[in-house]
Amino acid sequence: MKLTKNKILITGGASGIGLGLAERFIQENNTVIICGRRESALKEAAEKLPSVITKVCDLAVEADRIELYNWIAENHGDLNVLVNNAGIQNWMHLNDSDFYEKANDEITTNVLAPLHLTKLFTGLDSLDTIINVTSGLAFVPLSAVPVYCGTKAFMRSFTLSLRHSLKTSPIEVIEMIPPALNTNLGGKGIHDVHPVVSDFVETVFEQMKEGKTELTFGTSGDRAKANNEVIADYFNRMNP
Repeated sequence: MKLTKNKILITGGASGIGLGLAERFIQENNTVIICGRRESALKEAAEKLPSVITKVCDLAVEADRIELYNWIAENHGDLNVLVNNAGIQNWMHLNDSDFYEKANDEITTNVLAPLHLTKLFTGLDSLDTIINVTSGLAFVPLSAVPVYCGTKAFMRSFTLSLRHSLKTSPIEVIEMIPPALNTNLGGKGIHDVHPVVSDFVETVFEQMKEGKTELTFGTSGDRAKANNEVIADYFNRMNP
């Protein structure tokens, strides 16, 4: 992937990893569009990054996804990079009364939305890069976030198949595999002890400059390369 002079859409770009990527891409002389559900968060992001273009969109709603694509096609038809980053994480147990409702929300946002967007945006002749943000939890699940881990394992598998199916096309498929980072994913304060987003972003940018298509950081690299024995050891340590 070339790192400059792109037009990039980052879903969930108003906070966390999405905002970190938006800031770094802008530094590299790219035009960046971010979308998200909360207009207030998008306004805060625009105050921090004055050149960013914002679009309110609830990716859990099929009509909003279609409207987002149509808006991009009409107003930003030269968009060439799609970053499927938006996601939600619920800490929950099967015995919770709202388990199914929360699981449905996660599957819709973390799986159905990026699948739909991928299908829609490959209709743009200008598209040349798809970046899917998965997780180290795609390889070793954390039982406290069972459905989130399953959605990321799905996206890992889908990304591998997508890369293979598009190998004769001009579209490059990249997977970003973060470990736990200091964001508000899953709830404020849960991940405060983990590395900051900027360190992750700098590392994956260096890997993109090297032409890599699987981008890891810290323990996500170990898990992505682990054999069954190592995975079992990680699982036991993460799920005492």
